[in-house]
Amino acid sequence: MPATFTSFYFLCFYACILLIYYLIPAKTQWFFLLSASIGYYMLTGNGILILYPIAASAIAYGAIRIMAGTQDGKRRKRALCVSLVLLIGTLVVLKYINFGVHTVNGIASLCGAQGAVWKGFQFLVPLGISFYTFSILGYIVDVYNQIAAPQMNFLKLSLYGMYFPSVLSGPILRYREDGEQFFRPHPFDYRQVTFGLQRMVWGFFKILVISERMNLVVNTVYDNYTQYPGSYIWIATVCYAFQLYTNFSGSMDIVLGMSQTFGIHLPENFETPFFSRNISEYWRRWHITLGVWMKEYVFYPLLRTDAFQKLGKKLRGRFGKKKGKQLTTFLAMFLLWFAVGVWHGGDWKFVIGSGLLHWFYIVSGELADPFFKKMMERLSIDPKSRWLDAFRILRTFFLANIGFVFFRASSAPDAFRMLKAGVSVWNPEVLFNGSLFTLGLDVIEAVIAIVSLLILLTVSLLQQKGAVRERIEKKKLPIRFMIWYALLFYTILLGYYGPGYSAAEFIYQGF
Repeated sequence: MPATFTSFYFLCFYACILLIYYLIPAKTQWFFLLSASIGYYMLTGNGILILYPIAASAIAYGAIRIMAGTQDGKRRKRALCVSLVLLIGTLVVLKYINFGVHTVNGIASLCGAQGAVWKGFQFLVPLGISFYTFSILGYIVDVYNQIAAPQMNFLKLSLYGMYFPSVLSGPILRYREDGEQFFRPHPFDYRQVTFGLQRMVWGFFKILVISERMNLVVNTVYDNYTQYPGSYIWIATVCYAFQLYTNFSGSMDIVLGMSQTFGIHLPENFETPFFSRNISEYWRRWHITLGVWMKEYVFYPLLRTDAFQKLGKKLRGRFGKKKGKQLTTFLAMFLLWFAVGVWHGGDWKFVIGSGLLHWFYIVSGELADPFFKKMMERLSIDPKSRWLDAFRILRTFFLANIGFVFFRASSAPDAFRMLKAGVSVWNPEVLFNGSLFTLGLDVIEAVIAIVSLLILLTVSLLQQKGAVRERIEKKKLPIRFMIWYALLFYTILLGYYGPGYSAAEFIYQGF
């Protein structure tokens, strides 16, 4: 069975799980979800890979039992450190060793070495290793800090660690907010089930109708960027922005909708990020749970370490209280964004495009903010002007797209070459001479893509004013049915789907 949510066999699997879930006694539902999660792992690839999440749950369980059973600070800290080393070490070895390999080979190449110095090792990486590892890591730290209750049932802890809808693509969970609901009985609730199914349909629309079409244009240009310089690169990059967004947020809609049909409410991961007015706001609205996790378990702990406390004291003594604190924060942010980049993948293109580039945006923005405020005062520009907000949104979208070039390019050097080709060739005529219809979408397909993007834009604008499903729920029954059936059949008729077709692999699946 393919791992992707859009596969026909996965939908059959989910339909059977949902039916059985509400037929069995409510008190056994959590155990059935655990069994379903194990079955999902066994059916979507090499079954032996399930040993990884089971081992991660076992490590967490052992550490939590030790911390819950003693008040000895040294023993508790030792349990914490051992569990973190084992979990993070496994993640690094399985997923990020090639990052070191690529770096060593790159340095060797610059030094004149012939060929690869070290080819590295090939490992079997389980589905969603970063997602379940981060969820479990956060829980262990919370138990150590005594802000989360210890789960003393290994099977329940295993369900939290390998819950099948979220293990593939997130969101990253926090036990103290999301954990206990997995184990409570959930009697059938018609409203929750229908709301969940509605959200799933919206997710399928995003992935199958929009993301798959954008993928055709992106692949054409990015796989042959030397033949498509200038405007082609920027058009493909904008298409990739919408491909990535609709793919990832669409998968989140399916995960959250699927969970809602089980009576489980997971945290939101997106909040219309392309309406953000700066990069800081963008990351508060894009992959929200990753940002929250990184701040809570990387950024703030870094600032509290003895090394940073001493450094901050020295910097404040030399540059003054305000500037010294700012420099200390910027350094911690540098390490934070480096970690964010590495999380996205073991390659410098991710470290730059999803990490350090955004650190540069935020830091330069904070440093330049006083200057721009003075300029607006002198020019009598209203900082709350709608036109200024529109400019900020477009500017943020453009800056994010530069990062997307690195994210999608084959390598960091290719990304730099594409950026150079994007600004060194002036060919705006391709927007009007029909050349765009040679990139994978003919006129009809392009019209479908544009109309679908307009639907997405309309719904996104409505989301700024409140929950859309609740507003539709207040409509009369015929109107409600017309809206949801129109969306369903629009997706079925115009989406890329079917038993013999597997949608493009979910982009974040490897994380």
